[in-house]
Amino acid sequence: MASDAAPVDGATVESCPTCRKELALCICDTVTPIASRTRLLVLQHPQEQDRDLGTARLAALHFKDSVFKIGLSWPSLEKALGEPADPKRWAVLYLGSAKPADFPEGAEIVAIDKKGLPIPDQSRTLAGVQGIVLLDGTWSQAKTLWWRNAWMLKCKRIALAPQRASLYGKLRREPRKEALSSLESIGLLLARLERKPEIETALLKAFGVMLDRYKALKAVVKKQPARRAKS
Repeated sequence: MASDAAPVDGATVESCPTCRKELALCICDTVTPIASRTRLLVLQHPQEQDRDLGTARLAALHFKDSVFKIGLSWPSLEKALGEPADPKRWAVLYLGSAKPADFPEGAEIVAIDKKGLPIPDQSRTLAGVQGIVLLDGTWSQAKTLWWRNAWMLKCKRIALAPQRASLYGKLRREPRKEALSSLESIGLLLARLERKPEIETALLKAFGVMLDRYKALKAVVKKQPARRAKS
């Protein structure tokens, strides 16, 4: 399969046709798709352009029955997914204005109501979730996707209150301390829902490899001599 290519300072940088990252950052060869009980639908905002450090497409590649779509709105979950689905059996991973400080102590995944408050019976609410909708983009872009797809109000809503910081570290500044990458978020959520810690372990390992390759690439670029401006 031919690779995409993009001009950078007069040069051509090839990118992987699967994950869309430049070949130096591609880790597709390390990904083994997981057969999870919970389906995954990733909806990416069209203006999300962090191709180097973004992880939504990579998250989708980690699950056998996942669906990845780019757009702003779909008339229904069924249309977005491309097959029949009951939104009442699905959940949207969306924090919104909810405050993790209000969540039960020690809880990393929380089902919340329309006001952003934890639902009393967490076990019953989370039981039977057949699929997760992951909104990918900046906080404002995720908010746009939430408000432009009214069918999401029929779904359950889940927020995360992770007990550790993102592996991004200083590589990417996040607006909230509890923010995780898409890959970390879905790894944490599905590992807890399915009680399979190996899911999170596999995704974090892949994320670590990607970050290591990113750092190595930036180190090489930094060592290259600056180009002289043409007179």
